[in-house]
Amino acid sequence: MDELKEPVSPTGQYLNSSALSLSVLCFLEFEVPIDDSQTMSLLKDVFLPINSRFSSVMVVDENGEKQWKRVEVTLEDHVNVPIFPSGLSPESYDNYLDEYISKIGMEEFAKSRPLWEIHIFKYPTTTAAGVLIFKLHHSLGDGFSLMGALLSCLQRADDPSLPLTFPSVQVPSHNRNGDNNNSILKILPKIFSVVSKTVSDFCWSLTKSTVVEDDKTPIRSGDDGVEFRPINMATMSFSLDHIKKIKANVGATLNDVITGTIFLGTRLYMQEMSKESSKAQSTALVLLNTRVLRSYKPVKDMVEPNAKTPWGNHFAFLHVSIPPLTDASPSNPLEFVFRAQQIINDKKSSLAVYLTGQLLEILKKFRGPEAVAKYIHGTLKNSSMGITNLIGPKEKMSLANHPVKGLYFTVVGAPQSICIAIVSYMGVLRVAVGAEKGFIDAKKLKSCIEKAFQMMLEVVCQTIDQQSTE
Repeated sequence: MDELKEPVSPTGQYLNSSALSLSVLCFLEFEVPIDDSQTMSLLKDVFLPINSRFSSVMVVDENGEKQWKRVEVTLEDHVNVPIFPSGLSPESYDNYLDEYISKIGMEEFAKSRPLWEIHIFKYPTTTAAGVLIFKLHHSLGDGFSLMGALLSCLQRADDPSLPLTFPSVQVPSHNRNGDNNNSILKILPKIFSVVSKTVSDFCWSLTKSTVVEDDKTPIRSGDDGVEFRPINMATMSFSLDHIKKIKANVGATLNDVITGTIFLGTRLYMQEMSKESSKAQSTALVLLNTRVLRSYKPVKDMVEPNAKTPWGNHFAFLHVSIPPLTDASPSNPLEFVFRAQQIINDKKSSLAVYLTGQLLEILKKFRGPEAVAKYIHGTLKNSSMGITNLIGPKEKMSLANHPVKGLYFTVVGAPQSICIAIVSYMGVLRVAVGAEKGFIDAKKLKSCIEKAFQMMLEVVCQTIDQQSTE
């Protein structure tokens, strides 16, 4: 093969460095036992052509710049089919799967091969007849890009000739009342508010990334090297109809509702493990997709120059303080949704994200990409958890005539004790918790988040019942 090279994006360099190395694990749960006879042909004919990066390794050229270099791909090196004892119970295979996920989450990619692999778990668990795990390095692209790539391999189960469809994405509304005669007296306060929030958020983000750490709590060990430790996984499912019921009642977005649920559930877990920690200083890093358009496009469109939904890593972190648990929280759990909504809206209305991007550019120019990677490592390490979310299709998907029962993902390699990843699929929101093994009880945290959601739903249902009887 001719040696074809393309530059690695700055973010791609940051996410695959000596200071930081992040990967995405994506899980497809199948309704039927896995027949892997078509694996190699699907990888060769469908997966590899999606993007040249799947056939490339990251190298350093003579100028010290990182480049993607095309190589011949030996598919057998990227496919793993673990062998476990046969004839065991689904619960036993749950345990084997947990251990296997923890193992592959800690393993580093070989630098001599493209940065992806698949793992075919052919044993029945309590949730699936078999599980396919994609492991992809984050430098290949962010969750939005990699979801787009994954969807290119899948079809609608009911009719492969029809396209998959997705829930509508809410775009922040702007004032469009047609009043073009805004006086300077109306505009100045808005400008002052944006400037004030920008300065405040940027300074807070800078200090949180460098000198101010969250408190050590039951959700943050604060240890060095936590990214190299094994993890436990736990997933939970919430009905989108139930979330929309809460959303409509409180006038929030779907993301506000699920973020508030996670915050309340996390505080309930913290209180259960250590009562005084329910008011400790804890921060979540919420990932924000910075693309102009946030709806999925065919991958061929995403890799075009100047695409509005470009391939790659296009995200930013929002520092969001987790509200403390108060005596009134059990009777007013929706307060966590209101707080999440207020904080996130304030963050989005400032320009701190863009100032931070400029700071990273300056840091890269004068000190190099490794220095930026260390800065991002500090940003992650000084916070308590990361929260990321993706939109999945409304219809059931199929891969090589294997109906997909469930879909979820997580990020590994971050120096945090908890990563929470959210994805919608077939009217259900799946929340996956990846937690530091031996430090966080992932199953108990799951139970607390489910309890928080039930508390909110009960309050909303009571309110609806009262309104209907009036």
